[in-house]
Amino acid sequence: MILSLNQTLVTKFVLQGFSEHPSLQLLLLSCFLFLYTTAFMGNTIVIAVVSYSTRLHSPMYFFLCNLATMDIICTSSVLPKAMVGLTFKENTISFQGCMAQLFFLVWSTSSELLLLTVMAYDRYVAICFPLHYSSRMSPHLCGALAMGVWTICALNASINTVLMIRLSFCGPKVITHFFCEVPPLLLLSCSPTHVNSIMTLVADAFYGGINFLFTLLSYGCIITSILRMRSAEGKRNAFSTCSSHLIVVSVYYSSVFCAYISPASSYSPERSKVSAVLYSVLSPTLNPLIYTLRNKEVKQALGRLLFFI
Repeated sequence: MILSLNQTLVTKFVLQGFSEHPSLQLLLLSCFLFLYTTAFMGNTIVIAVVSYSTRLHSPMYFFLCNLATMDIICTSSVLPKAMVGLTFKENTISFQGCMAQLFFLVWSTSSELLLLTVMAYDRYVAICFPLHYSSRMSPHLCGALAMGVWTICALNASINTVLMIRLSFCGPKVITHFFCEVPPLLLLSCSPTHVNSIMTLVADAFYGGINFLFTLLSYGCIITSILRMRSAEGKRNAFSTCSSHLIVVSVYYSSVFCAYISPASSYSPERSKVSAVLYSVLSPTLNPLIYTLRNKEVKQALGRLLFFI
């Protein structure tokens, strides 16, 4: 499709990946293969253990299964293509493939942010209102919350993807990243991106701002409630149930803020790649380890499952 004498619509992109560091490509390929295998197996084991053990059929582990599912979607949408780019000299991706990758990436990352907020609320109810926990966090409400997270974030991903599809890309076609992400794609567009920028700011404000404030509010109430406890053992138990989630929240939000909470004009490829590795690779790999190694119930259920197998 011809735009002018010298401009043609781009039908495929070239992912720059880590080509500026050729000496590190073999090391990066090995690391990505190890991290992807660990993330995929770890999150699959979490889902299997929670599904198998009736003792873990509670709201906290139900949301943990949802988080593990989104971690699998996130890593699977990014790492296989990144490893292809590290294996071959040139790494191209079709326009349709790029938009599909963008959809699943936005869907999974935004879902994780919402799920972390829902899980913070779950811990708030469990610690601040323990006698009313079973009635407040009923299976019906948990199912509705999970469905709401998946639906809202799928709608957000669809809007971002459709807005990206309507843009014109007429060269250059090199994406300065190892996957299709909103900021570098906007920089390649040869048509106005005002609507996309506004939508990105609105999404950043909702997922990175409002959700973060709700999470902080929940943990502020949790810490206040724990400090009021008279029993030292009660304080330890309460902190142990929240510490894993708090570690995950800290790692994930810090990497997402670094990647997205900045204007497109100040986009830095190197910084974006590092922060993207944190939230799309490292965080999904660490999540199952953090939740299992620091949780006696999960370790016991895992032992029973392994014995059964």
